[in-house]
Amino acid sequence: MENAEKYNALKLENQICFPLYAASREIIKKYRPFLDEIGLTYTQYIAMMVLWEEKSINVKTLGEKLFLDSGTLSPVLKSLEDKGFVSKLRDKNDERSVTVNLTEKGERLKERAAEIPSKIVKCVSLPPDDALHLYTLLYKLLATVKE
Repeated sequence: MENAEKYNALKLENQICFPLYAASREIIKKYRPFLDEIGLTYTQYIAMMVLWEEKSINVKTLGEKLFLDSGTLSPVLKSLEDKGFVSKLRDKNDERSVTVNLTEKGERLKERAAEIPSKIVKCVSLPPDDALHLYTLLYKLLATVKE
């Protein structure tokens, strides 16, 4: 009995991380066909969402907003730059500081992406109150685990 309790915490069903991980993967799968239509990956999409709002942002700040490290964010921004959606500008006073700017082409993409959130809502059948509660809990969780 003692060993059973000791290893109970190792059961998949007792992990908060597993349903978060699995739900995240499944939701991102729902995005894939809609994002394929506009030529973005999910990570590129969330970066563009910030840029559609901010228009221009420091790379470090963008990484903080998206909870992405520079090793993950750099290739995402390089790809978005190659597609003509963003441009990068190095600070003349501090070579380490880079600003990402939304281009006109990137701004035009916003129109094509505008319907994606409503399409996703139709794919995920959570009652609005449950969705709001989940949203609130997830942001609370992010606040507690953020370094």
